[in-house]
Amino acid sequence: MKLLSDILYKARLEEVIGSTHIAISSITFDSRKVKKDTLFVATKGTSTDGHKYIDTAIEAGAAAIVCEDMPENRKENVTYVKVEDTTYALGYMACNYFDNPSQKLKLIGVTGTNGKTTTVTLLFNLFRGMGYNVGLLSTVENKINNEVIPATHTTPDALALNELLANMVEKGCDYAFMEVSSHAIVQNRIAGIDFTGAVFSNITHDHLDYHKTFDEYIKAKKRFFDMLPDDAFALTNKDDKNGMVMLQNTKAKKYTYGLKSVTDYKCKIIESHLNGLLLNINNQELWVKLIGTFNAYNVLAVYAVAHLLKQNTTNILTTLSNLNSVEGRFQYIKSATGIIGIVDYAHTPDALKNVLETIKDIRTGNEQVITLVGCGGDRDSAKRPIMANIACQYSNKVILTSDNPRSEDPEEILNQMQKGVEPSDVKKTLRIADRKEAIKTACTIAHEGDIILIAGKGHEKYQEIKGVKNYFDDMETLKENIKTLGI
Repeated sequence: MKLLSDILYKARLEEVIGSTHIAISSITFDSRKVKKDTLFVATKGTSTDGHKYIDTAIEAGAAAIVCEDMPENRKENVTYVKVEDTTYALGYMACNYFDNPSQKLKLIGVTGTNGKTTTVTLLFNLFRGMGYNVGLLSTVENKINNEVIPATHTTPDALALNELLANMVEKGCDYAFMEVSSHAIVQNRIAGIDFTGAVFSNITHDHLDYHKTFDEYIKAKKRFFDMLPDDAFALTNKDDKNGMVMLQNTKAKKYTYGLKSVTDYKCKIIESHLNGLLLNINNQELWVKLIGTFNAYNVLAVYAVAHLLKQNTTNILTTLSNLNSVEGRFQYIKSATGIIGIVDYAHTPDALKNVLETIKDIRTGNEQVITLVGCGGDRDSAKRPIMANIACQYSNKVILTSDNPRSEDPEEILNQMQKGVEPSDVKKTLRIADRKEAIKTACTIAHEGDIILIAGKGHEKYQEIKGVKNYFDDMETLKENIKTLGI
């Protein structure tokens, strides 16, 4: 139980009717979760407005209501609090309710279109490897040391986020590493959170179904850096053309990293192979078991964060060299006859191009590159023809297939992708909506030495069709078909 007056600290109150010296048992923005002495927060979402459920919440036992529009018919013995923005207020109230856990550990947020999951996971594994208690909040999973907590969103809602951070504090975590999505920034899911540092990886075409314009997408990312305090650090990829934009108004200490620019943390790729990279980072050589230029950026960002967190350089380099790749990120297998199968989460044009350029760098030129790619339904449709076009540019054969069609017709998604296929590439392009059948076909047409890329879903263990999440694992399906076909 906590006093309402303590919970409301920094929530930007406009009007209070009733007492704030009442005990609150829980906070929720879901009227179905209200119980006795709950604080109900009426948030305005994309599909529903919590203000419609204020009376329902009171009937279920809510002792206080936080809202943007004060109800005309108010109940006695219920406290009503009006705020400018309930999502912003919820962020601060969640922090206060859970005793501001982000202030009790060193929390690093990583944002950008590509590389977030790999970067935070490598940071988590690095600091675990160096002997620390560590928390992870990522698209794939949330972790407290070795305990796995399934992830439902890239960034949890404010209440779930603060509860997770509080559990990390309780279990003695020194550090936590967190993916920060543009949706979470705009929706105030990180309002009130204290970050020790922030990292910007890159920004490319994605989420325009939500942000509408690329400019709005950039502004969403920048807001994260604008909110940093002056004792935090802001680390940006200077090689990205929008990288320096992130640092423009931040109060945090500014640092840069890159492979092409003059930066605080610089890296050069000395050797690139299918089994790893030999890098030179700030005049120190390092071998890592990760593949491709995009992973050189991820490793460099990880090194820079660890260095900014005052870790020993030798310890950082030694531990980094022992880390493995992240599940579903350029994860590959090799058959007895030398066919290479690669599963990667690349679901944006830039990510797909990066993976295919990496394959181009490590291939001999005598083998075929067979790319299987799809695009998600109910998401940014503008990237569909672009991704098909990129796949054709870098591949000998392309199979257009389903990703997570969600509520859309898979064939219509493929029609939109097909528009990106040039007339000269039509002969090398197949359309197979059934993803399992598409993977089987890719394996069937592959010969010794060929490279199969299965792009788009990576670590995901499901395929969402018409509101149902059906079990599906790209890597598992790939292995089954290679085995079945006697490859």
